[in-house]
Amino acid sequence: MSDGGSQELERTMIDRLGDRWEAGWSGGGRDDFALCCTVDVRYEDPLTDGALEGVDAVERHVARLRRALPDLRVERAGPRISDGSFGCLPWRIAGTQRGELGDIPATNKFLTLHGIHYVELRDDLICRVRGFYDVYDAATQLGLLPKNGSLAQNALLMLRGFGLRIRN
Repeated sequence: MSDGGSQELERTMIDRLGDRWEAGWSGGGRDDFALCCTVDVRYEDPLTDGALEGVDAVERHVARLRRALPDLRVERAGPRISDGSFGCLPWRIAGTQRGELGDIPATNKFLTLHGIHYVELRDDLICRVRGFYDVYDAATQLGLLPKNGSLAQNALLMLRGFGLRIRN
C-alpha cells in the first residue's frame, strides 16, 4: 500500500474512533465507549482525581458531567490526526451548568470550551486518554474566577504576591 493509502486508512480509523468517542460524550454512553475503547481504557482530565480505569469508569465520569450540564453538546472542533499509535481528537463543548460539578453548585451559566483528547491506540481501539482544556477559562465563564485583565484579577494577583499587571 502506498504511503498515501496508509495515511488515508489511519485517518478513516481515527475518524471512526473519534465519532464513537464523541457519541459516547453526547449521550450514547457505555455502548459507544465499548465500541471504541479497550476494556481496560485509562482516562484522565483536569476534573478527574488521577486516572480512571475501564469503560464503566469513563461512562460514570461522563454521566456526572452530563448531569451537571444537561444540555451538553459535544462537537468536533478540527481535523483528527493519528499515526496509528497515537491520535488527537479536538473538540468543543457547550452547555449550561444546571447541576453540581464536583463541589461547585449549579451556576446556571452557559459554558463554551475547546479542548483536545490525546489518545493512545492499541489494536485499533483507544486504550489511554488524556484530556486537555483551559480550566481557568471554564472557571471564569462559570463566574468562579475573575476574567483575565479585570480589576478583580489584578486584586487577586496582588493578594497572592504577584504584583499589579498593567494592560496596554
